[in-house]
Amino acid sequence: MSLRCFPSCHGGFMSQVKSKDGEPFAVDSDYESLPPHVSMMTHMTAGAVAGILEHTVMYPVDSVKTRMQSLQPEPNAQYRGVYEALKRIIQTEGILRPLRGLNITMIGAGPAHALYFACYERVKRSLSDIIQSGGNSHLANGMGLSTLTSFLVFLHWSVIKQRMQMYNSPYRGLWDCVQTVTRTEGLGAFYRSYSTQLTMNIPFQAVHFITYELMQEQLNPHRHYHPGSHIVSGAAAGAVSAAITTPLDVCKTLLNTQENVALSSMNISGHLSGMANAFRTVYRVGGLAAFFKGVQARVIYQMPSTAIAWSVYEFFKYFLTKQQLESEAATRQR
Repeated sequence: MSLRCFPSCHGGFMSQVKSKDGEPFAVDSDYESLPPHVSMMTHMTAGAVAGILEHTVMYPVDSVKTRMQSLQPEPNAQYRGVYEALKRIIQTEGILRPLRGLNITMIGAGPAHALYFACYERVKRSLSDIIQSGGNSHLANGMGLSTLTSFLVFLHWSVIKQRMQMYNSPYRGLWDCVQTVTRTEGLGAFYRSYSTQLTMNIPFQAVHFITYELMQEQLNPHRHYHPGSHIVSGAAAGAVSAAITTPLDVCKTLLNTQENVALSSMNISGHLSGMANAFRTVYRVGGLAAFFKGVQARVIYQMPSTAIAWSVYEFFKYFLTKQQLESEAATRQR
């Protein structure tokens, strides 16, 4: 994912950044692989903005996905498709109901994605240097994010988010959910899906970034800043990684929501915990087909979300890096 330059087709920016003697600075404008003169804050800012937009724009579809992954939904929460689900939720529960839990998502998404993309750039560059002597290695890209997902898994706002998204959620709001879950189930409730989410994130991120890089090679071989290629590549990466990891996402949803009807039907007393138990319960309740419940909604959610994240990230990174280089050039010319 290494853009070679800020090309002349983008306003001739590089030709405008010159030293006092009129010669261009010998700067490597490979903005995607974190050149030394670009601060980490550039990538963290770009990542934070991209993450917040990614999770907020498509949030209603995420709410539908959570409900469609219910193993034994109540009659009023059985949906044939994403559009029909959204329409019914708005008509019967109010126009704001699909946005329930959005506040905790926004709180968690900014810091998580700031770390997410900043670490991606650092690890990708380091591993690429080792594996391909500075080249762009798909293996490095996938490995880099796979190793970093463990740092993000502790952000268990997804437990609160999904409990508030469920049909007939008993919680009045964010803090009521946090306090009730902590009081009745203990802090461990926020970590029941830890192993499942970590196991899911590793292949998800590996497939995600490898797919993105492969698409960029085909659509944007010269690695210029090209919004269209970032959108298409991001959408493809989101769709493939979402579809492949849906079985793990179904298990994660079960562990996060502790769906009472499904657990009662299996005579499970107390609370369900552990990835193996979740897999066993999903299979016993619905067979193999249950592992792909909500796959349509998950793909529909991830495609535009990932496209938004990448396009916004690339734009902000391009814009912020350009601003920084112009500032440095102006300082040196004084």
